[in-house]
Amino acid sequence: MTSQDNASAPKPAARDPWDLPDVSGLVVGVLGGTGDQGRGLAYRLARAGQKVIIGSRVAERAGTAARELGLGIEGAENAECARRSDVVIVAVPWDGHAKTLEALRSELAGKLVVDCVNPLGFDKKGAYALKPAEGSAAEQAAALLPESRVTAAFHHLSAVLLQDESIEEIDTDVMVLGEDRADTDLVQALAGRIPGMRGVFSGRLRNAHQVESLVANLISVNRRYKAHAGLRVTDV
Repeated sequence: MTSQDNASAPKPAARDPWDLPDVSGLVVGVLGGTGDQGRGLAYRLARAGQKVIIGSRVAERAGTAARELGLGIEGAENAECARRSDVVIVAVPWDGHAKTLEALRSELAGKLVVDCVNPLGFDKKGAYALKPAEGSAAEQAAALLPESRVTAAFHHLSAVLLQDESIEEIDTDVMVLGEDRADTDLVQALAGRIPGMRGVFSGRLRNAHQVESLVANLISVNRRYKAHAGLRVTDV
């Protein structure tokens, strides 16, 4: 084929950004699944039909939380949770973030890791963003887990709404960041399993700091208006 033939050949159709994979068969582990955010995510994903394993430093604590939530959720010590899961959501407190991931480097190798940790400080004026040396919690995770596929998502969700059994849908978008489209597509699809929720690609991990930091603003919104604010991205 000549260069002229190449030039005249029809170009493949652009890929539909909303053409997302089927993730219903993936096992999702939630590190920090006994905390409010992790517990809420575990509940919503399991309620949507996902197989979920809660991880904790103490297996008994994870087992208790799993039994309380029901829906087929299992509890395990963090290392076992990581080994048995296809996708691992990191929902641990910021002050234990680095230590937790360092300890699980081998178990998380090859896994899709979704970091939803928000580095925040609190004082008399309210919440404010912290900036890790690596730039963000997600970038810290990527530095600590060189053999894992690290993404960032689920930062702006209200733990109160996630855990409220009377609420059928969570009306919010989930900003998803990562380096590989196949990975961010998986996370977007996972978010979309939860009724009312949508995953929206929002850039590379270098942009994770402002996404994590926005939680400080949402906390201020919630305090002023006594709400459980989320986000919607318009025109997409």
